[in-house]
Amino acid sequence: MTISTHVLDTERGRPAAGVRVELYSTDGSLAGDGVTDGDGRIAELAEGEPGTYRLVFHPPSPFFKRVELELELGDGHVHVPLLYSSYGCASYRGS
Repeated sequence: MTISTHVLDTERGRPAAGVRVELYSTDGSLAGDGVTDGDGRIAELAEGEPGTYRLVFHPPSPFFKRVELELELGDGHVHVPLLYSSYGCASYRGS
C-alpha cells in the first residue's frame, strides 16, 4: 500500500503549502509524515501493509486545527486530498 495527499485551500483558491500531515497505523505508531510542497502535495506519504490507518492534517485554518480521517487501505496506491476553508472541509478518495 502507498498513499499520497494533496491539500487545497478552497477559500483562497490555491494549493496549501506547508501543511503538516501524519499517518498513524492501527497500533498508534507513526507510519509516515511530511509537509506539503508548494503545490500542496506530498507525493509519497507512506508505504506499508494494508490495514486501518488514521490520516491527520494540520491545516492553517482559524477554525479547523486538526482534521483526522480513519481509512481502510488495501493493496495498491491511494490518493486522499483535503479541501478546506474557514467554513468547511471535505475529503475524497482520489485516483
